[in-house]
Amino acid sequence: MSIREDVSKMKLVSPYVAAMSVEKRNEALLKVAEVLQANKEAIFAENKKDLEAAEKAGIAQATFKRLKFNEDKLNDVVKGIKQLVTLPDPLGKKTLERELDEGLLLNRVTVPIGVIGVIFEARPDALVQISSLCIKTGNCAILKGGKETTNSNRILFELIYKAIVEAGFPEGAMLLAETHSEIDELLECYGLVDLLIPRGSNQFVQYIMNNTKIPVMGHADGICHIYVDKAADFDKAIPIIVDAKTQYAAVCNAVETLLINRDIAKEFLPKLADALKEAGVEVRGTKEVTGVLFESGKQGEDSLKYTEIDESEFKEYLEFIVSAKLVADVDEAIGHINRFGSHHTDCIITEDAATADRFMQLVDSAGVYQNCSTRFADGFRYGFGAEVGISTSKLHARGPVGLEGLVTYKYKLVGQGHIVKDYADGTKEFHFKDL
Repeated sequence: MSIREDVSKMKLVSPYVAAMSVEKRNEALLKVAEVLQANKEAIFAENKKDLEAAEKAGIAQATFKRLKFNEDKLNDVVKGIKQLVTLPDPLGKKTLERELDEGLLLNRVTVPIGVIGVIFEARPDALVQISSLCIKTGNCAILKGGKETTNSNRILFELIYKAIVEAGFPEGAMLLAETHSEIDELLECYGLVDLLIPRGSNQFVQYIMNNTKIPVMGHADGICHIYVDKAADFDKAIPIIVDAKTQYAAVCNAVETLLINRDIAKEFLPKLADALKEAGVEVRGTKEVTGVLFESGKQGEDSLKYTEIDESEFKEYLEFIVSAKLVADVDEAIGHINRFGSHHTDCIITEDAATADRFMQLVDSAGVYQNCSTRFADGFRYGFGAEVGISTSKLHARGPVGLEGLVTYKYKLVGQGHIVKDYADGTKEFHFKDL
């Protein structure tokens, strides 16, 4: 059976999934958590196959780290599922209740988006998070993970799908796509799929956007910045930068570019360089940055390179490498971020409240932080339970996309035989009254 045929059936099933009670949806989530824990050894065995194949293929270290699905990753996703269960029902919320005229009542209520296709990177935990969010929000999900995690994704999907069907979800409410050709077929399902969420490289996301009529929500590169202001507390700044770069380098919310106020560069850069050296991070700085490091005696140490590059070469590394540039003030930092950034997550380190306010007001990103790691840009850490991805769009959802990002709304109007003719000819008049 083709993807289109499966998706056509899913479209017919989606209203029934949307109508399921929150009790049923929560019951399904708890069943999923229980099944994953009960079958963890089988999951780890399938993940091991993917890891061995990846190692044999010489896959990049950053990607290899994402592939691992161990006890820690399992505990994290189960914790996320249980957190989702405790969150309020995102469906059926009244966001508008208005009397248009006597006996003519208008309500706006939250409802699922419907059929969502999520194409995500080689991370088995992403499959669990995405599935869980779709279950909680009453959405049907088409899941396509990276080929590097084929075995892991297959067993995780089979366990999750079986669990939700046993909990009362209709068959066909979830679907796993496994081949690359199915992506192109999925892109042709305009009118059947309500939303696509691609997670991957900039090139991949652009390909999806350029080859479908289906609405697309997502982000491309994660070029996150930290600006260290002249009023920064060095004791805060250094641990924040090290965490933002090294806590998990292979993700979109890791810092990639450091902007250092020129007034503090000679004092701050050598201290930062020592900390980055100890953490195993390579610095690729402008000529001015490498000049400061050379003068301080940091340049040329065998254990860590300080490479001179032009700012046009700054990019998303997804490994233990960071770009660095000196700037005159917060306004130059803001200008650089808005021009070269990806509007994902950017941070200022400063003790000056006015400077921080200016930065957070003028930086045009989904997340703007003061004095904390960019790694906090995450649905679980925001208390969303999990996330289906990060959106740098300004329409519908922005930042970590959790429950609220996976619902839309409909208008319900109840009358008592009301007709428009009476209002058009002046027999009746509207008396708008918010209830």
